[in-house]
Amino acid sequence: MAAANDSMSPNSRAQALAKRKERTNNVITGILSVVLVLWIYPVFMIIANSLKIESAISTDRIFRLPLGEDFAGLANYVYGVTKMDFLSAFWYSLFITVTSVALILLCCSMCAWYISRSGNALGRIMYLLCVFSMVVPFQMVMFTLAKTADTLKLNTPYNICIVYLGFGAGLAVFMFTGFMKSMPVEIEEAAMIDGCSPLQIFFRVVMPITKPTTISTAILETMWVWNDYLLPTLVLDIKKYRTIPMDIQYFRGSYGSVQMGPMMACIVITIVPVILLYLFAQKYIIEGVVAGAVKG
Repeated sequence: MAAANDSMSPNSRAQALAKRKERTNNVITGILSVVLVLWIYPVFMIIANSLKIESAISTDRIFRLPLGEDFAGLANYVYGVTKMDFLSAFWYSLFITVTSVALILLCCSMCAWYISRSGNALGRIMYLLCVFSMVVPFQMVMFTLAKTADTLKLNTPYNICIVYLGFGAGLAVFMFTGFMKSMPVEIEEAAMIDGCSPLQIFFRVVMPITKPTTISTAILETMWVWNDYLLPTLVLDIKKYRTIPMDIQYFRGSYGSVQMGPMMACIVITIVPVILLYLFAQKYIIEGVVAGAVKG
């Protein structure tokens, strides 16, 4: 075999390598195509069943397309939005997500800047604590958290962002610190010589440079806060405030009955904004993660 390979001309060897690479690429493409179909299929089924009548979802017709007598039109969407006070839940989810992500980006980027530039023991301890918080299961602290939130009056949509700051700081500080360590200090020193204050250096020099990491962190934190169910359920007063994941659970009636059509319609409304946000800015996620992994 080795003698046969040695007797091949350079062109023949290059063609053989090209064919082998093409076969490998075809296999990888086929595997990823199967994974794509498996990922899209549940989403497609939710959208299809959100357009069906209730009897079609609860029987063996659940896997059929919403055609003929099974088609319900937009009735499930209208019922979900009007009868379950979905717009109020949408507003609370939107407000909590925007305020929490904004607070996480501001505080964690400042913290990461201090850690990456201080070089002292305090900065290293802060960084280790933030990284350690990423591996602590939420179930270990959820009961203590609920009690603390009630004591400090953090149990409303208008100040729960402080609680989300504590849980979202680990990932954000990790990503910001990794990127800022790769930034040349000379840029900040030049701005200081020009008369910029520390705040001016941070907002006018550092933050524009960290744009890829800022956007990727914002998207990851947004997907987490928007879809979170457990933390708002523990902290908020469910009789007054309900986010979208909490509101969807109220489609479950007594004796285990579930209004599947309106529930799936509300799920579709919930996932569409996140999917559009991710598709619009997915390249920034890759850029931010790669940039943050330059130095750790």
